Amino acid sequence: MEYLATGNQQSIMDKLTVLTNAAKYDVACTSSGVERKGDGKSIGNCVAAGICHSFASDGRCISLLKILMTNECIYDCKYCQNRCSNDIPRATFSPEEICTLTMEFYRRNYIEGLFLSSGILQSPSFTMEMIFRTIWLLRNKYHFNGYIHVKAIPGAAPELIAQTGFLVDRMSINLELPTAEGLKALAPNKHRKTILTPMRQIQNGIKENKNDIVLYRNAPRFVSGGQSTQMIIGATPETDYQILNVAEGLYKKFDLKRVFYSAFVNVTGDKNLPALPGGPPLLREHRLYQADWLLRFYGFRAEELLDEKHPFFNVLLDPKEDWAVRHLECFPVEINRAPMEQLLRVPGIGVKSAQRIAAARRSAKLTFSDLKKIGVVLKRALFFITCNGRMMYPVKLDEDYIVRNLTEEKERVQFGSDGMTYRQMSLFDDGSFTGEVKPMERLQTAVGQI
Repeated sequence: MEYLATGNQQSIMDKLTVLTNAAKYDVACTSSGVERKGDGKSIGNCVAAGICHSFASDGRCISLLKILMTNECIYDCKYCQNRCSNDIPRATFSPEEICTLTMEFYRRNYIEGLFLSSGILQSPSFTMEMIFRTIWLLRNKYHFNGYIHVKAIPGAAPELIAQTGFLVDRMSINLELPTAEGLKALAPNKHRKTILTPMRQIQNGIKENKNDIVLYRNAPRFVSGGQSTQMIIGATPETDYQILNVAEGLYKKFDLKRVFYSAFVNVTGDKNLPALPGGPPLLREHRLYQADWLLRFYGFRAEELLDEKHPFFNVLLDPKEDWAVRHLECFPVEINRAPMEQLLRVPGIGVKSAQRIAAARRSAKLTFSDLKKIGVVLKRALFFITCNGRMMYPVKLDEDYIVRNLTEEKERVQFGSDGMTYRQMSLFDDGSFTGEVKPMERLQTAVGQI
């Protein structure tokens, strides 16, 4: 096919400035779990340690070249910086220019892979064909063997999405907004069915490819890193409960690898968009990510974490703490006897520490000192656990008391330098006592005079 002229007045670095800035609101890019080592012939590799544009789970910063092919767009989504009615500098890369940038950045050790998205140029199929051509050149002409994540374009021809899927490690399709009503209000050119159709195509392609690999060892891989999606949070009035139910449904129905949540940033100033006096809802985004983790790894269901009477997370508590203080009938949990699913519901106990507890208690009864060494965060867990039938500290199983200790620094149980000791309780620890305690009164309390 014949591609559009990219504008001779713009250098490749001018385009890079425009299109990297235009891509910054797309967050659906992370560790892939793909394993493909260098073969000695091609350039680059993709290893299981994780390829992402920000930080790996062990804290390492791993970088991708994250750009748009173009910020031209035929759509007029009210929340999008690149919408057709927005007066901003425009630029378009040719496939060869993206290949040149990727290879030159990789040779300089600036990046370990490519994340490529795009506005809609002319039509979805036209744009998808440009993306396919770019990835085909990288793999076959430039022999780039590193990680590649691309955005599939809803509405594009299915054969273009299928062909691209055999060249990339991960594909994603943005859900954009949590509900069809929100999409209709803010993105009238987009339709939920148009988005879900290629998502289903990729899911079926991944399943069929796994069967082919079983039969034929050298069968080409199709989207081996799985697919993901992204939702904008705060542009429409959905509750956390609605958003979490949508995410849970996507995981179950489409086998998604990740659902990403992007705090709404009002970059267009459209009057139909909500005012955000406190700025983007970043803390809400963070709580949704934590809840998403509970859905995927901790055995929670969306209906357990929230409901219609309690549709939003308490931003002062993480979602597991929020659930625990509302379900105190499930606690305390005896560390030396509780099954794995109960351990995973204790605040301060993660997947790894729960596994270590289960392994260690086979040979000995665990104490609070042992839990500290295992990696349990006792400052959160101590309210919800016992060791050998005893709590670490004589705390009350009372929602208000626990919430105060978890959220207010002055109320928290005080630990010593070894992380294990705590201060002696006195009569003046009662939350109803508001007066200042005098040094003489503390001394009298310590020796039992009062």
